[in-house]
Amino acid sequence: MSSPAAETTFEVNTQSPKPNLRIAFIGGRGVVSKYSGIETYYEEVGGRLAEMGHSVSAYCRSYFTPELKHYRGIRIVRLPTIRTRSLETLFHTWLSTLHALRGNCEIVHYHCLGPALFSFLPRLFGKKTVVTVQGLDWQRKKWGRIASTVLRAGEWAASQFPNTTIVVSKTLQKHYLNRHGDNTVYVPNGTSLKEKTSAGHLSKWGLTPGGYILFLGRFSPEKNCHLLIQAYEKLDTSVKLVLAGGSSHRDEYLHHLRRHQSERILLLDWQRGDALDELLTNAMLFVLPSDLEGMSLALLEAMGAGVCTLASDIPENREVLGDAGFTFQAGNGNDLERMLRLLIFTASLRTKAAAEGRKRVQERFLWNRVANQMEGVYLQLVEASHTDLSSKAFKPVSTRRAA
Repeated sequence: MSSPAAETTFEVNTQSPKPNLRIAFIGGRGVVSKYSGIETYYEEVGGRLAEMGHSVSAYCRSYFTPELKHYRGIRIVRLPTIRTRSLETLFHTWLSTLHALRGNCEIVHYHCLGPALFSFLPRLFGKKTVVTVQGLDWQRKKWGRIASTVLRAGEWAASQFPNTTIVVSKTLQKHYLNRHGDNTVYVPNGTSLKEKTSAGHLSKWGLTPGGYILFLGRFSPEKNCHLLIQAYEKLDTSVKLVLAGGSSHRDEYLHHLRRHQSERILLLDWQRGDALDELLTNAMLFVLPSDLEGMSLALLEAMGAGVCTLASDIPENREVLGDAGFTFQAGNGNDLERMLRLLIFTASLRTKAAAEGRKRVQERFLWNRVANQMEGVYLQLVEASHTDLSSKAFKPVSTRRAA
């Protein structure tokens, strides 16, 4: 097994009771429908912080989130936005920031690169700001030149504007240190352990437990779903291929994938709740063929569900897997075909990797652990003495090796 990753610890005054913090989350679409990692983060971390006694407000897009006042202890603030791919996030973040400035939150937590552009504003009004970088979004193939330039500016802003910059992977941490000279704080994404479930959804889709390969995630070019389909179509097997996800905007890539649907290849809409749990926990093999990730929640969820995993060998995926899963050469369809064939026909390899992956998640990537780390970041941030706005006013104070 690989050596444990170094973690940041936070010195917080334990002599006095912990304050009840007032935190605003900005940057995600909302709650209830976990379309992407940000929405999952809203619910899983926000809900746990609320259970700890903190006040968490989640800024949500009206079209995405049901009319709720609270969800899992989180206060829901629904605001409108412009429904276009390029402007939706920036416009909603702008409105959310203006609303947060009028509220009583003391920490404004922005998620992803685009929203990071606004993270200087709350500081001008005496609030602390945090930005979590989930990945280098400007690298995504779906973005045009203008959008990519804005997101590159967001990468720079995330290193300069907030009090604290958080990254979800060691790969991102190295990038920010080498590119921007910024000592970011590493707090990974998380997941939960899941047991096999049977709620009747598989039969509706014509699937049997252990009889299919699964991809979960967005249908976008950098996920390389087309590469997975091409490799699978070369196999002579009764095992089916299931791709479950969605696209926030209609595009040609999704139409291209749908042309490959057959009795063996099934494309499903985004699933949630019991249907998602049943689909995930009963898969023979989970495959993530992407060439761009921050820290994949889908990969973590598959490992936490005790499913054997196969992922492209980009640094972010190798960081999650360690020695607890399998990789193939990123972008190489022949190598992906080779690994699919090996794992489909070698049950012992799948069983061993599934157990090791579940253990790795239990030791490193559970949501309770992530929420506790975030609380530590927030507490040190509010306890830090006020400094000039030109400085980030926060540095990790010590490091240790994970147990």
